[in-house]
Amino acid sequence: MPEKRVIFSVMILLAFFSLVSGEVVEEIVAIVNGDVITLSDYKEQFDSMVQILRQQLSGETYFREYERLKTSLLDMMIVDLLLLQKAKEQGLNVKEQVKATIAQVKTQNNFESDVDLIRAMNSQGLDYDKWVKQLEENMLRQAVIYTEIDRTIALDDAEIVKYYKEHQSELVIPPEFRIKAIYLSITSLTASALEAKRTEISDKLKSGQSFEDLVQEYSEGPKENGGDLGFFKKGELDKAIEQSVEKLKPGEISGWIEAKNGWYLIKMEEKKESHQQTFEEARQDIENKLYNDIRQKKIDEYLKKLREESFIKILKTNPLNF
Repeated sequence: MPEKRVIFSVMILLAFFSLVSGEVVEEIVAIVNGDVITLSDYKEQFDSMVQILRQQLSGETYFREYERLKTSLLDMMIVDLLLLQKAKEQGLNVKEQVKATIAQVKTQNNFESDVDLIRAMNSQGLDYDKWVKQLEENMLRQAVIYTEIDRTIALDDAEIVKYYKEHQSELVIPPEFRIKAIYLSITSLTASALEAKRTEISDKLKSGQSFEDLVQEYSEGPKENGGDLGFFKKGELDKAIEQSVEKLKPGEISGWIEAKNGWYLIKMEEKKESHQQTFEEARQDIENKLYNDIRQKKIDEYLKKLREESFIKILKTNPLNF
């Protein structure tokens, strides 16, 4: 670490700890080269991340990710700052990409102007200027990773072929089912009324009425194309439904199946048995896997080197005193 950078960082530390009326102006969590991460920065980022976790997760998964956030957030913020510093050092500019992304957001949401977008964001408690700043910073970090990592990766065909030959057991397509369904919600009727409706539908099927007609008449689920739900791989369906479906042959109809959210009557439209992928079928997935493995290894190495070349001083390892 060059001596000038160390001295400059110490001067920043002293400046931020200067007293006004006997009180600290701002508490510093970490110094990263010539920049600092303050306690207010950390709190804002932590609160924002917790809010996202609450929106996306629940139960045990939420608490597990919450605990991981407490131990990893400061390191994440240091890495983010190092990448921004590198972007500035390289003179990277993503202004045009930011403008294009904002224009795309406006188009997708039918906003005619920035004012419409700002008004919509404000109504959801979001700050437009902060959002734009975060968008630009994220793009700058991505630009550094592209410059330093992504454009240096080249896969050799021999590697792809070798992986295909050595990982045959991983390259198996599971069974797939294309199904149609009549769905009855458990919240729409009483238990006795639901039973009566199930019996009514079953009797009409036995009398020769088509499954697709009964979808239109009774189903509370999708009605397009006779209640066609598309293809599902083994493991993607509710267990109760899958256990009944995998026994059916194309054209056959199941008995009534009770699932978590209601009752289903399933018609098997098409069934694809499990099979070994050909090389051409597997090639894209193999390329993606090899590329991502190499990329992650290179990113880890690059960030380690970036840290080693930088002045990093952590002043509060547990900023919020968890």
